[in-house]
Amino acid sequence: MTAKPPAPVTLAGTHVRLEPFDRIHLSDLFAATGRDEEVWRWIPVPVPQTEHQLAERIDVWRDNGFLPFAVVGQETGRTIGLTCYLDISTADERLEIGGTFYARSHWRTAVNTEAKLLLLAHAFEELGMGRVCWKTDSRNERSRNAISRLGARHEGTHRRDRHCPDGTFRDTVYFSMLRDEWPAAKVRLTERLAAG
Repeated sequence: MTAKPPAPVTLAGTHVRLEPFDRIHLSDLFAATGRDEEVWRWIPVPVPQTEHQLAERIDVWRDNGFLPFAVVGQETGRTIGLTCYLDISTADERLEIGGTFYARSHWRTAVNTEAKLLLLAHAFEELGMGRVCWKTDSRNERSRNAISRLGARHEGTHRRDRHCPDGTFRDTVYFSMLRDEWPAAKVRLTERLAAG
């Protein structure tokens, strides 16, 4: 089976709604994450200091094949983060989830778990993907732990993989989940969300 390419779609959960990113999300997203060194610490791009810089960053990602989703809080209707599909290959039935960042006030809440549950369900069940992967800076323990909690498997580390804005190079840790691993992961993630 050949996978289908992802198209802009809204994916709704209890805590968050993922909407195709549009300029209407920009002001809230910048208010939630802009200028915050800690939010952008492990993303290998300069910290956006203005809404315009944030918009430019997302445009560059789009130009490079990213499909960005605004992460909108269901209770408030405010944009609290961004997450993307990228590195998409329908012939190989794979994609990556990345370009993810949230307001610090939503770290270690149900937001990331539910956003990833929505993206994974869409990728495996609607698009027919056979593999979903994630990459993160080896120094980013919070991100590595969050990816592991999703049920993803560690695959290895690409040493001196990315040049960072501060002049250093990052080692990139790779994780993945395969189609046959998804049903068990879905049960665990659903149970975790239900438990609060």
